[in-house]
Amino acid sequence: MKKIKIGQIGIGHNHGAAKAADCKRLPELFEFVGVVAPEADAKYFGRKTAEVYKDIPFMTEDELFAIPDLDAVLIETSVPHLVPTAQRAIDRGLHIHLDKPAGENIEEFEKLLMDAKAKHLAVQMGYMYRYNPGVLYALEQIEAGRLGEIHTIDAHMSTEHKTDFRKFLSQFKGGTMYIFGCHLIDLIVKIKGKPNKVVPFITHSGQDGLDFPDNCCAALVYDDGTCFVRTSSVEVNGWGRRQFVVCGTKGTIEIKPIESPMHVTEAYLTEGKSWSDTHTEVFPPAQEHRYSNMLIDFAKMIRGEGENPYTYEHDLYVHKATLAACGFDIEL
Repeated sequence: MKKIKIGQIGIGHNHGAAKAADCKRLPELFEFVGVVAPEADAKYFGRKTAEVYKDIPFMTEDELFAIPDLDAVLIETSVPHLVPTAQRAIDRGLHIHLDKPAGENIEEFEKLLMDAKAKHLAVQMGYMYRYNPGVLYALEQIEAGRLGEIHTIDAHMSTEHKTDFRKFLSQFKGGTMYIFGCHLIDLIVKIKGKPNKVVPFITHSGQDGLDFPDNCCAALVYDDGTCFVRTSSVEVNGWGRRQFVVCGTKGTIEIKPIESPMHVTEAYLTEGKSWSDTHTEVFPPAQEHRYSNMLIDFAKMIRGEGENPYTYEHDLYVHKATLAACGFDIEL
């Protein structure tokens, strides 16, 4: 089957170079035809840091769009430019992989999604935990009914960031909740559906003399329980405490850490007494490359071999809930 001609716009997103690397690991699916490095991206990361691009032609956006039979684009600009750049690709009839978060203007993101839907174009959001083996294992158990009715989810995505990166985060109203919380809200909505309300707790540690939301929490409130999302850029060993814990009437699955390394345990109602630790470790398949399965799925969407398991409507709602968790006045 014909290879998918794909390009990349932007090298300014934290995940951009790794996505390009994983794309290049799939030469049977993709022909990587060019990369666009806007000036704003080059200032932040610099081309010298992007070794993965050394054998890919650099070009302007117009030159990329002019390549005959171009099929798709990875949108990996610095965060403020993601949605406007993606809209230009959609306007040209191109499938897109769009990194996140999807902007602080919900109307712009909604237009992008509805335009893509009308043109039957794939929009794959860059929520890599959708393809995390531990998360996929949990989703399988939930769909099989092994956990019973899910009433609580406790999710953390924190890191101890250096001052320069924390300065970068300070440009966003929601700070760490905006950048990291979206990953977790995505999975909670996938499992629990739309919450009755989202309650933000936007707090500032003041560390390094920076005044921005760097130590945040949000509650997604449902009839049968409350799901919590916690994000921080000032947590020592925050990576080690990144977790996704799903609690149901019949069992609990804990993924902690979520990756590097991934560690998954499960416990079921019939396996022990309530005053003892009854969990057992499980071993989902290892994830060699973080984005490969995501990109394989993207190729299937483009070729019409499979549908996006996350609908346009899901992606829109997740971003509304994310902005609400960041303190924006958003109607859910």
